[in-house]
Amino acid sequence: MPMLIKKATILSPGSKFHLKKKDLLISNGMIQQIADKIETKSKIVIEEKNLFVSDGWVDVFADFCDPGNEHRETLESGMLAAAAGGYTDVLLLPNTKPGIGNKAMVEAIKQQSQLVNLHPIGALSKNLEGKDLAEMYDMHFAGAKAFSDGHLPVQNAGLMLKALQYVKTFNGVIVQVPEEKTLSRHGLMNEGFHAVRLGVAGKPDIAESILIQRDLDLLEYTNSQLHFTGVSTKRGIELIRQAKKKGFNVTCSVNPVHLIYTEEHVGEYNSLFKINPPLRTESDRKALLKALNDGVIDCFASHHLPQDWDAKEVEFEYAAPGMIALQTMLNMILMLESNLNIEQAIGMLSASPRKIFNLKESSISEGQTACLNVFSTDQVWLYDKQANQSKSANSPLMNQQLKGQVLAVLNNHQTYLLSKTSIQKKSHLHLKTVTK
Repeated sequence: MPMLIKKATILSPGSKFHLKKKDLLISNGMIQQIADKIETKSKIVIEEKNLFVSDGWVDVFADFCDPGNEHRETLESGMLAAAAGGYTDVLLLPNTKPGIGNKAMVEAIKQQSQLVNLHPIGALSKNLEGKDLAEMYDMHFAGAKAFSDGHLPVQNAGLMLKALQYVKTFNGVIVQVPEEKTLSRHGLMNEGFHAVRLGVAGKPDIAESILIQRDLDLLEYTNSQLHFTGVSTKRGIELIRQAKKKGFNVTCSVNPVHLIYTEEHVGEYNSLFKINPPLRTESDRKALLKALNDGVIDCFASHHLPQDWDAKEVEFEYAAPGMIALQTMLNMILMLESNLNIEQAIGMLSASPRKIFNLKESSISEGQTACLNVFSTDQVWLYDKQANQSKSANSPLMNQQLKGQVLAVLNNHQTYLLSKTSIQKKSHLHLKTVTK
């Protein structure tokens, strides 16, 4: 069914229509026409204030818990949450049961792609044990876009050295959440005043910066490619800033949560704010925002980690860390106290991660297969149980009115569309599939 998008600003650096306000006609999954004004009898028309059309977004660090913990999330529900958040591509963590540690697992995950392209991150170590290298070469040629032990940062320097050397043979990327576990193993939140006030063990900022410095030394030695994700401290981001100035092949991503909230939001043991890396100080938050404004940070990462109700509704000490975020990334980015304009922010969701992880480029041009999303920065909607597309609900944004809404996502000749009724009411999200 043809779709007409009216008076939308196009955000697609590879297109001659970049930053221009146009009408777009899409039919059978293809961009048929882009013009100042298009007349058609299409039954699907999107026309809203502050409307944008951008290349499909990419998330670089998400956990869909499938296989192994399907009660928290499945590939299907994860893709729904991603589509509702504007994503056409998601890099999935290897921390499943069994883990993504061989060619067969990589192929099995990729084959489940639908509207959202699933890109497995292959395990760096066998069985995610941090001892020996996994079958990285085979996984790469099966489609793994990067390698990491995901939620289990590589502690063994010798293993990390081998991994960085090995991926050079096929221009691969190592992804690391920087945390020296011997310094933070029993920590529940950031080390500092608030941890003392609550009487819980803390995670010091040096647990992050020490591992970043170690891995940067290894990167300099190997001249390989490394991506840090979830950088949360002033110390850590400054080390990355200096490494970039020296010409290191290092990139990094941050979770917008660390740009909005601080350790104070843990309040009186609010487990929804128990995440890893933990929320840090106001000084850390401001340092990350400065790095964002300065271009040190390459892209955003959701660190989408669903947890069921029982895992969060327990004493803070026993609550599982994690937060769902894919569906609300646009909203969090619009909350940022930064100097980023919409063009720069969307570039960090699309062009930058595509380049880092060697994903297929996207361009909004006539005759191209549609790989895009349509969103408004003005729309306000209620993020409640009905709107939530994830199987889990562990988000501090739940039951809040949020500004900014994805109205449609098109990819692989499939469309996810927000119902017109909900657009007018500015309330609930209802997704439906329109096939080619």
